[in-house]
Amino acid sequence: MAAVFIKAANAKIRSNPWTDYFCSTHFWGPASNFTIPLAAIADTQKSPDLISGKMTGALIFYALTFMRFSLAITPRNGLLFGCHTVNATAQSIQGYRFMDWHYWGGKEKKLLAEKEAAAKEKLVEVDPAEEKRVRSGDTT
Repeated sequence: MAAVFIKAANAKIRSNPWTDYFCSTHFWGPASNFTIPLAAIADTQKSPDLISGKMTGALIFYALTFMRFSLAITPRNGLLFGCHTVNATAQSIQGYRFMDWHYWGGKEKKLLAEKEAAAKEKLVEVDPAEEKRVRSGDTT
């Protein structure tokens, strides 16, 4: 009895091209894979010192490999290609941030900016007589 119901439901799903695609791995594989580029996009707001260079490199290679795979299979999977294109782009941005932070002076720039901000926050005590002289325009 259950086998007959399952067979009828499967035949109904497969008879409509849209539901056939929606119930296939051509849809659900890329749909579930989109969590990887979404996480990479969210991570662009975090500090670059948290980025793993090796993992970012592996994810770039992974994305480029499966971009190629999505075009090599029959039928071509545009959703999978789009997913890995977004992933390769997001991971490349993360790779750039990693390289900038560790090798191109990003860490030093941040430390310098923090020192400048701390210097601006410090209050400079001024002699009231000196302040009055400067405000009046007396430069002698």
